[in-house]
Amino acid sequence: MNAATLQSYIGGRWIGKEANAPLHGALNGSVIYHTHAETIDFDEAITYGRKTGVPALMKLDFQTRAQRLKALAFYLMERKEELYKISHLTGATRPDSWVDVEGGIGTLFAYASMGGRELPSSNVLHEGPAMALGKRGGFAGTHILVPRGGLAVHINAFNFPIWGLLEKFAPSFLAAMPCIGKPATATSYLTEALVRMIHDSGLLPEGALQLVIGSTGDLLDRLQGHDVVTFTGSADTAAKLRSNKNLIANSVPFTAEADSLNCAILAPDVTPDDPEFDLFVKEVAREMTTKAGQKCTAVRRIIVPRNQVDAVSERLRARLSKVVVGDPSVEGVRMGALASYDQVRDVTERVAMLAKDNEIVYGANDGFKPVGEGAHNGAFFSPTLILCREPLKNNAVHDVEAFGPVSTLMAYDGIDEALDLAARGKGSLVSTLVTREPAIAAYAVPIAAASHGRVHILDAEASVDSTGHGSPLPQLKHGGPGRAGGGEELGGIRAVKHFLQRAAVQGSPTMLSAVTGEYVRGGAVQESDVHPFRKYFEDLKIGDSLLTHRRTVSEADIVNFGGVSGDYFYMHFDEIAAKDTQFGKRIAHGYFVLSAAAGLFVSPAPGPVLANYGLDNLRFVAPVAIGDTIRARLTAKRKVDRNRKDDRGVGQGVVAWDVQVTNQNDELVASYDILTLVQKRTTDA
Repeated sequence: MNAATLQSYIGGRWIGKEANAPLHGALNGSVIYHTHAETIDFDEAITYGRKTGVPALMKLDFQTRAQRLKALAFYLMERKEELYKISHLTGATRPDSWVDVEGGIGTLFAYASMGGRELPSSNVLHEGPAMALGKRGGFAGTHILVPRGGLAVHINAFNFPIWGLLEKFAPSFLAAMPCIGKPATATSYLTEALVRMIHDSGLLPEGALQLVIGSTGDLLDRLQGHDVVTFTGSADTAAKLRSNKNLIANSVPFTAEADSLNCAILAPDVTPDDPEFDLFVKEVAREMTTKAGQKCTAVRRIIVPRNQVDAVSERLRARLSKVVVGDPSVEGVRMGALASYDQVRDVTERVAMLAKDNEIVYGANDGFKPVGEGAHNGAFFSPTLILCREPLKNNAVHDVEAFGPVSTLMAYDGIDEALDLAARGKGSLVSTLVTREPAIAAYAVPIAAASHGRVHILDAEASVDSTGHGSPLPQLKHGGPGRAGGGEELGGIRAVKHFLQRAAVQGSPTMLSAVTGEYVRGGAVQESDVHPFRKYFEDLKIGDSLLTHRRTVSEADIVNFGGVSGDYFYMHFDEIAAKDTQFGKRIAHGYFVLSAAAGLFVSPAPGPVLANYGLDNLRFVAPVAIGDTIRARLTAKRKVDRNRKDDRGVGQGVVAWDVQVTNQNDELVASYDILTLVQKRTTDA
């Protein structure tokens, strides 16, 4: 059977008929695909992204794009087995592929959820609050984030052909940036299968995603300042790409997430009799063998107390000896192959460099024999454990990375020396500290955090839920300083903000309200005979406002609220003690003020406001004493159409209301936002 020719997806069509370079399967070395020989016209790709992709994405808002991501995630999840089948050719086991396939799809779900919760139903993200810039309230300033109007070029490594693309695509798509994905050639066939699936879904706007198989040619030379480039791979390649003259000349943002010499530290308080000792050994062994060690987050340096080196070495050897290597389709196989013969050669060379002046305590000479038909032609490599007893005198262990199932065990004397050894990796994506003592964590983590993008603390308590050393999560930052690339990916909505342009905006509160789509205090409001709570979601306008009647606070109010709440704090009930405080007298409960304000502005009859489900930014600004008179102003601050309906087909939106509670002197005493679900007028037939 002839190997298929992969195709690029450029300018809205699939390109590639003529076979070029062969791609070999990792399991037995057979040719499984070819790259295509046709040269890509990158001017066409960029023009298509700018002229078609940008306008199509801008027709949607943040909320709509989040809904598209969710729909795409469901679509891909239903077809995941097709991706697993192809992933097998990369040499990955089912658990390895799970991280790539379902981890990637899960990232789409995560960003769909975060976008739905945290982003507006517009294309302007207000990064407030606004601040007064003058004494009379007529001039204010704030920040907004807006789509850049450019393209995102995502260049990925071979180890995660699906997750690598999707974890970059999700936040850039939310930010309305069309993407050009460039997977590493060795495993590009899996990315191509993913992009075909995405294209067949019909869920993305035209021009939202293009795919490059093979070389990037002059793509980077054609980018402009409103474009961005992200890269995952080796530090050497990152440095080469970062120095592209055009990227420098046009100040094109470049984010690198590079392979690094991540470490795991066994703290001096842990002994071989502690459960944490076994947790440490298990975590290191898992990181050495998952994806055959081909993870940018894998543990490369194992830093342990000198008096525990032999015990750790013995237990690691015992665990590694039980790892069956071979074709993942064979029952019992726990570790697959490296991605290619090139990787085998590279790892072999680097193991030789690491072994110099050190000893290999477990490796190919310990009965390594991969199983499976044709395995002798596959790209298999033995788990390899190297021991360095004097790591302060050996630079190679802190400079050389073997991107495979290889790790170096090294001894330290004292926690400060352990942290020094960790920092000698010159920056990494992640470090793990295994300890039983909170005091050790409190001391070590701030020091380690200066040179590691993520610090994973592992003890028996955390082990029941821990996602592990090597698992980047959508909610947390992925990236690290120095050798690790100096960039950031993921980290929740902050990843979306990386693809947006931040601008400061100055003007009157009324103008800022119009620009941001959020009411800014001091801006114009609209008052009418219709209570804002009586308006449906579609009818509400930002700035719709109600100034309530007044209420004078009595001693009975305080006594009754204390009885209902059980709050008998002395400031509310002890006249003598209260006189000795900064207030000089008894004051009302802050939560009474909140409740009283609600009584002033709530419209009690059934209506479009369905539920109050949150309160943000609460501040008790000034005390309210017995005899003070309060009133509230309620103003529609922000509307978010989350495109949802209840089980009756009734549409709903979220409205944030600005609440200002003032006293008889018009002084602000309480300030907060309340969040409500508001019904739409339209329903399904």
